[in-house]
Amino acid sequence: MKKKGLYLFYFVFYIIITCNSYAIEPDVFVQSTVNRASQTLSKDISKKEKMLELQKLAKDTVDIKGIGFYTLGKYRKEITEQQKKKYSNLFESYFLKSFSSRLSEYSNPKINVVSKDKKNEKYTIVSSILVATKDRPEIKIDWRIYTKNPEKPLIRDLIIEGLSLARTQKEEFASIIKSNDGQIDALFENLQKFIDE
Repeated sequence: MKKKGLYLFYFVFYIIITCNSYAIEPDVFVQSTVNRASQTLSKDISKKEKMLELQKLAKDTVDIKGIGFYTLGKYRKEITEQQKKKYSNLFESYFLKSFSSRLSEYSNPKINVVSKDKKNEKYTIVSSILVATKDRPEIKIDWRIYTKNPEKPLIRDLIIEGLSLARTQKEEFASIIKSNDGQIDALFENLQKFIDE
């Protein structure tokens, strides 16, 4: 009995390792992600509960740290390690609140993936369409997917009708810092204020 149990354990362990070792295609990853978001948004639960579920989804599928340092731009080279750590924590809280609060306003949006364009080993652009309704037109959304680890693709940016959200955020942060004599603490204060609202 012990040997049979041991063989069964190794067999199950082998299956788990094998199943988890396959690369996930970026277009499949995006469609799966939007389907999960749609399922959450269609649930009969409170907005707060939806936001918590969406935040969990974002932590699993978005390269929040990578986006954060991209949006910091040239200033990421000018701050201390302690400031970088503080910024990373603030940006994650800021991003999760901003992302989940905006998305939770939608009622089960339908997004269809239409194509993918592999730029190199690290990046693939996945094109999709937010299906039109009587209240809004069709919207083209491109997803910049980071695929350095093909088993764990991550979202690095959304380009909505040609407008990069990451680049827009980068410009906004740069404007805040520049208008405060280059003080990074001004950005920290702005992020904290949004988080606390």
